[in-house]
Amino acid sequence: MNKYEPALRPDGPDPDYAAISRDPRFRTLVARRSAFAWTLSGIMLALYLAFTLLVAFDKPLMATTPFGGVTSLGIILGFAVIVIAFGLTGLYVARANREFDRLAAAIRGDLR
Repeated sequence: MNKYEPALRPDGPDPDYAAISRDPRFRTLVARRSAFAWTLSGIMLALYLAFTLLVAFDKPLMATTPFGGVTSLGIILGFAVIVIAFGLTGLYVARANREFDRLAAAIRGDLR
């Protein structure tokens, strides 16, 4: 059972699954969605890693106060990481609504 295969029904696998899994548009959809999700995950992982390494190994830099002592650079960068995470999530949702959902609906529509 692969990650896209639904649970088996008592009378066997869903017949629509076989038709959908053979559709080249479905394979394209899965490949594009996976590549995009892994790219965004990689970006987020790199940002978290960079932030964590800065906190661990460059405390003087993170303790600097670039805006006249209001707050430290570490707080600003930490907030930026959170905002970027929300932004990347919004980017994924926007692309899913624009591209992935339309392609999935077209595939489902052709099977009906």
